[in-house]
Amino acid sequence: MFAEHTSDPDPAPGSTLHPCKSWPDNGRGVRETLDRIGDKWSVLVIGILSQGPLRFGTLHQRVPGVSQRMLTLTLRHLERDGIVSRTAYAEVPPRVEYELTPLGESLRETVLALARWVTDHHDEIETARHRYDTR
Repeated sequence: MFAEHTSDPDPAPGSTLHPCKSWPDNGRGVRETLDRIGDKWSVLVIGILSQGPLRFGTLHQRVPGVSQRMLTLTLRHLERDGIVSRTAYAEVPPRVEYELTPLGESLRETVLALARWVTDHHDEIETARHRYDTR
């Protein structure tokens, strides 16, 4: 897919550059962002919020297996990266909603495509895991 990493500063015309060479800061920022939006909790949160804004409690119920602390951290990180917005309403009792920002919405199709791929290939993955584990 990508050419071998090479020290040649001028690759041959038509060759594919190593992706990290063409990314800002040699891919460090790309890796950090992928680590954030690619972790299991973030993908689930983005997928669930793609259906519309939710309060923390409802979001917690819909993200299977996540602790309150981990959901809080995930939401804070996604908010920091501009993927999710947090809106606090001046009501009693207090109400806070989370929703995807326009930047987060731009991830919607990618995350949903990834989820579809996982669903479509679940049986193949489980078979491969079983085959690997029994070697």
